[in-house]
Amino acid sequence: MKFLKGTKVYSILTGSCPVCQSESMYVEPNPYKLTNVLAMKERCGHCSTKYKIEPSFFYGAMYVSYPVGIAFAVTTFVLSYLVFNLDLIITYCVIVVVMVVSLPIILRTSRNIWINFFMSYKKSKANLKL
Repeated sequence: MKFLKGTKVYSILTGSCPVCQSESMYVEPNPYKLTNVLAMKERCGHCSTKYKIEPSFFYGAMYVSYPVGIAFAVTTFVLSYLVFNLDLIITYCVIVVVMVVSLPIILRTSRNIWINFFMSYKKSKANLKL
């Protein structure tokens, strides 16, 4: 995934700092440790970017999580109903299971997308060495 380094896509998919992309924004890298799924560091240890720009900054990520969840649900529907030809009831159950299982990933991805609306990657001499 190093070929995407320097793009917003890299920051969104890896959950790394949107400014330097040198370290993760999250305290716990594993999104399935549910006690810390949304626990974020205050600042980036590499470039000192403050992640929470203002109080309640990440409430806006709720608006992003809806289309992200819809994308997961539609993909599940297409795969289960149209590709694997499962019944509609079974397809519905599969969608529910996928949505519950992927909730931590949807939450983090939404936050990553939201913060990348407001911050951009900045090349520095330290980043060029990576």
